[in-house]
Amino acid sequence: MSWLDDADDEDDLRYDESSIRVRPNPKANRPRTKRRPAHADAQIARVLGVDRGRYTVLVDEDGPDERRVLATRARELRKQPIVNGDRARVVGDLTGDEGTLGRIIGLEERTSLLRRSADDTDQVERVIVANADQMLVVVAAADPEPRARLVDRYLVAALDAGIRPLLVVTKTDLADPTEFLAHFVGLDLRVFTSAQGQMPLDEIGEALVGHSTVFVGHSGVGKSTLVNALTGSERAIGHVNTVTGRGRHTSSSAVSLRYRGRAGSGWVIDTPGVRSFGLGHVDPAHVLGAFTDLAEVAEECPRGCTHLPDAPDCAIIEAVESGRLGPGAAARLDSLQRLLTTFQGIERSRLEG
Repeated sequence: MSWLDDADDEDDLRYDESSIRVRPNPKANRPRTKRRPAHADAQIARVLGVDRGRYTVLVDEDGPDERRVLATRARELRKQPIVNGDRARVVGDLTGDEGTLGRIIGLEERTSLLRRSADDTDQVERVIVANADQMLVVVAAADPEPRARLVDRYLVAALDAGIRPLLVVTKTDLADPTEFLAHFVGLDLRVFTSAQGQMPLDEIGEALVGHSTVFVGHSGVGKSTLVNALTGSERAIGHVNTVTGRGRHTSSSAVSLRYRGRAGSGWVIDTPGVRSFGLGHVDPAHVLGAFTDLAEVAEECPRGCTHLPDAPDCAIIEAVESGRLGPGAAARLDSLQRLLTTFQGIERSRLEG
């Protein structure tokens, strides 16, 4: 005879393991699902500006309901840089009303990416702008003095990013830029000159139509002044220090502005002035491509030619010494060799380290 009566047996039959209540994990680390929302209602917007974790984006660009929206980034994008010119997928409140906030949940594939490093030995790159197809390099004929080698660095970065370079020389009423421009003779580089009261706004505007153009240059060369004249904006401008010859940093962040002219419209991206432009992120094989006149002659060089002063049978050196490439070729060859020597030293230190 069992010590359990029949009533107890019937109670046991009403319960099984599914009836047991599992206590919740005290650490509350419930495994997250890997399924993510599809965001099928996301809209594509252009990033116009970045300010302390908030992004100004343009929704329905060129459409009947075009509007500016303030947005933040999704958590999964916290390690991905979002810069001016990016095409972002945005969800949330996109009315653009005051106090509303959208959310960037992804980026469209970039067509180009302009970057720079702090110096040539720094492998950490800073993204300047995305999806630009033109770079307008602004230099002053004087006050501050133009730096041809800095312009060479801009050209290298532009060609490496697949961006077409343009050049504007301002303050030509203060000095003659002929000697400076001789440094770029033979390059596929369109040049504009500007003086006080004589800005070639129509010519520059025609080059901006249908393009996204990033303005770069040294501080104090008149970059923001030119942007204001083209777009009607009110970007802060400063003066050049008479003692140091340096311009004052007036633009603290990059901003996208729309240019509208008789021939059409385009986008202008004004960037803060810089006094150096590192190329630590650039493949040394792409440096020669920025010197288009020298690159054509380089095809005649022997295999493995370094194009440095001690390179034997270098066709570029022979062409420059014979005067075949014009009077400005010697300065351009010197600039090329300086860049190649810098990259050679960087590569040597990497191998030794």
